[in-house]
Amino acid sequence: MTQATVSAPPTTLVRYSPEVENVSVDEAEAVDALKASFKTIMDTTSRDYGRAVRGVHAKGHALVHGSLTVAAGLPPALAQGLFAQAGRYPAVLRLSTVPGDILDDAVSSARGAALKISSVPGAPLPGATRGEQDFLMVNGPVFGAKTPGAFAKNLKLLAATTDRAEGLKKAWSATLRALEAGLEALGGHSMLLNALGGAPETHPLGETYFTTTAFRFGDYIAKLSLRPVSPALTAHSGEIIKLHGRADALREEIGTVIEQQLARWDLCVQLCADLDTMPVEDPTVEWDQAVSPYLTVATFEADPQVSWDAGSDAAEDALYFSPWNGLAAHQPLGAVNRARKDVYAYAQGYRANFNHCPIHGARTAQGIQG
Repeated sequence: MTQATVSAPPTTLVRYSPEVENVSVDEAEAVDALKASFKTIMDTTSRDYGRAVRGVHAKGHALVHGSLTVAAGLPPALAQGLFAQAGRYPAVLRLSTVPGDILDDAVSSARGAALKISSVPGAPLPGATRGEQDFLMVNGPVFGAKTPGAFAKNLKLLAATTDRAEGLKKAWSATLRALEAGLEALGGHSMLLNALGGAPETHPLGETYFTTTAFRFGDYIAKLSLRPVSPALTAHSGEIIKLHGRADALREEIGTVIEQQLARWDLCVQLCADLDTMPVEDPTVEWDQAVSPYLTVATFEADPQVSWDAGSDAAEDALYFSPWNGLAAHQPLGAVNRARKDVYAYAQGYRANFNHCPIHGARTAQGIQG
């Protein structure tokens, strides 16, 4: 997926209105099924670990503290919401992998990146923490399910693998990676195989991350991405890490880079130019970058730092991310995002109740102490 370098958005854009969303009758049923799978996963893992971890993306590999600088002089279509004017905000980036249990890295799954920006101006979404904006992303441009119902079926499969023998998972992961490689050689791709442990063993710092789902972007509609731009990161694009025999290889590999070098990512926006070819309600459709390229609106930069240490488990236990924690100007759109609202709130409440500790928002500039 080549990122375009032009700086101007398409001349014809779809303007946001509530009518861009179409609520289906079975969404509530799918949400109940998703909550049931989250409960299965979290009941199992909390029993195993003695603490409640996330129902998905349970294993964090880095917490990187830095700042997000919104570019000056953006075109009007890009100067929306958080990006309406130039500014600099404290932010933290969490890098993770998909499963809801904390596994040996040899069980390779899709990489995740969650960015929390704090001290931002603007009206929050109902229930969101004022002054915060979260963007949740994975290292692929599309979501693994077309509808909340399909999402629920996929998560049920993940729930069924929770707490199974890790040795078997490693062997299964190697088999799935071979299947996925075969699919890619034929021009195909399976998000489900990736989620179940068949993802390529890529270096997280070299990956580009995508929201996969659509969001309101002020007057318009957009998807977002986070792409590495500093040499310390781009040097690892496409790099395959040797994971065998290294339970925490990703933490080690990320730490080696982040502890020694400046890290910089561009936060980019792809504006919707046509609802038929760039649908809001089907996140399995990749929006054509030849029609609407990803354009840089801000930069996340982090000075050299320790990205994981003995206190990081407690730090991320007390931190939450949700696509619904943000500004009204960046409201999540589409059925999958609507389902995520209640499900993420359920998982957050589960963690807070089990751990007897409230989940906090950002204290990103000074670090998160739990």
